Amino acid sequence: MITKGQKINDRYQIVKTIGEGGMANVYLAYDTILERNVAVKVLRGDLANDEKFVRRFQREALSASSLSHPNIVEVYDVGEDNGVYYIVMEYIEGKHLKQLIKKRGKLTLNEVIDIMLQVTDGIACAHDSYIIHRDIKPQNIMILDSGIVKITDFGIAMALNSTQLTQTNSVMGSVHYLPPEQASGKGSTVQSDIYSMGILMYELLSGKLPFRGDNAVEIALKHLKEPLPSIREECPDLPQAVENVILKACAKNPKNRYPDARSMHEDLKTCTSPLRANEPKYVYKYPEFDEATTERREKAIEKTMEFSKIEDIKDKEKEKTSEVKVKKIDEKDIVTKKENKILVILGAIFAGLAVIAATIVGFLVLLPSGNEMQVPNVAGKTVDEAIEIFNNMGLKVAAENKYVQSDDVKEGDVVKTDPSSGRNVKKGSEITLYISQGSSTFEIENYVGQEVYGVKAILEKMHNLFVIIEEDIVDDPSKYEENKIIKQDPEVGTKVKPGDTITLHIPKLEGIYPDFTTGYTLADIQAWGEKYNIKIKEEYVQDNSYEPGAIIKQSKQAGSKVVSGMSITITIAEEETSIDNEQ
Repeated sequence: MITKGQKINDRYQIVKTIGEGGMANVYLAYDTILERNVAVKVLRGDLANDEKFVRRFQREALSASSLSHPNIVEVYDVGEDNGVYYIVMEYIEGKHLKQLIKKRGKLTLNEVIDIMLQVTDGIACAHDSYIIHRDIKPQNIMILDSGIVKITDFGIAMALNSTQLTQTNSVMGSVHYLPPEQASGKGSTVQSDIYSMGILMYELLSGKLPFRGDNAVEIALKHLKEPLPSIREECPDLPQAVENVILKACAKNPKNRYPDARSMHEDLKTCTSPLRANEPKYVYKYPEFDEATTERREKAIEKTMEFSKIEDIKDKEKEKTSEVKVKKIDEKDIVTKKENKILVILGAIFAGLAVIAATIVGFLVLLPSGNEMQVPNVAGKTVDEAIEIFNNMGLKVAAENKYVQSDDVKEGDVVKTDPSSGRNVKKGSEITLYISQGSSTFEIENYVGQEVYGVKAILEKMHNLFVIIEEDIVDDPSKYEENKIIKQDPEVGTKVKPGDTITLHIPKLEGIYPDFTTGYTLADIQAWGEKYNIKIKEEYVQDNSYEPGAIIKQSKQAGSKVVSGMSITITIAEEETSIDNEQ
């Protein structure tokens, strides 16, 4: 048990408890080395001996520690101290969005847009690092007095890898924000987070949850089967373009949702623009409801939510046992007790019969009918071989395959199917093939002699690597060129994967203006300006021949000597504003 004044790892002194969760408790602590307040998340003692929970806790730590974004709570340290597993995080003094909703009800449109822009930006960063949050809800989003949003609790976040893009047979997160595919145990993708963000936006604007019920199963089934209530009925003055963001995010069919969080972020930027004032209501391109899929998911939801109902019963029983009261016993009480005992026995008999009946019915439901069959395992087979197998069984193969990266299955062969192997399906059902795109690993090339920022842009955007630029002191500066790579780590030929780090070394020379049009970003230029005490001025022009954000030109000639205290104007390409009516 963690107590006030206790030191973890002889460094983090516990001040008080600030939160308790199902998996871990959170404490305010004082970092005695860096002399600052921190939040320490500690795995609950009763779970520390459970290998499954320890692995999940460690996964949270590793996932969260790889993220660096102003809207994500920063992780400082991860460790274990005498059987105590802990994560040290940035301490946030603010309130979570659920507290704000309870206090104020619905928020203003401008407030909601500002919050959602920060949330989508943070989640997009996580997705870029192959991490799905899987538990987006107002309780996991803090807001500071300054208005800055911080996403916290990647406790059930999962790092994506090249061979496994979803986690099946697991229903986690709060059911009020849970997408249908996740509730049914099918698994989570980046689009699952998008659905949850859509529900969050709905709640912030209306002060209400779109789907409510008496239990988890009822709510989950509403997410699956019922259309999303109109947000404009709750907020009549809301622009249609704003409702369209929610409709697109909360589509039951993932094909109708935003493909990624960044797309939702960009749509949020313009949804209140006068240019979109007459935008029509978003119409789904693909069917929202497939009878067979909906029925299958309905059964799956009832099955996967059974654990939640059991836990609710356990909690209620605990409450009952904790509320035992002592009272005086008289003759009436004795008679009543006898009567009650008889009723209890009869009730138990009937309950037992009901359980047996339900078990038999459930068993019969789960048995494959004569028209049902198991999906075979075709992983590692060619597409043609898989198609032949399914055709011989009387199963259809979807016209459109899906593609995933795989380190285990060679390019062009089948990685998995949907429905997955072993699942019971009806004859004539459609099977989607997931085809290998090959390995996600990337072989480091020779970058020595190349312009550092151009290489940095390629490695970050195309290969999702984390790039560090270091300046090395050289003996003879005249032999080197500004911002040209002189060394790299790792070496040529090293295989790396998304999220790995590469360090590019450049010579430390007397300041000259580089050619900013060779791959520099505005952030790169601003960092350069701080280094040489140069004021960076920005001007934006619309030019479709450049990607938005690209540097078009600069007011100071590349190669000219830097004079401290001067300024330079950077011309940046701006995306041309237009209305997309083809949703």
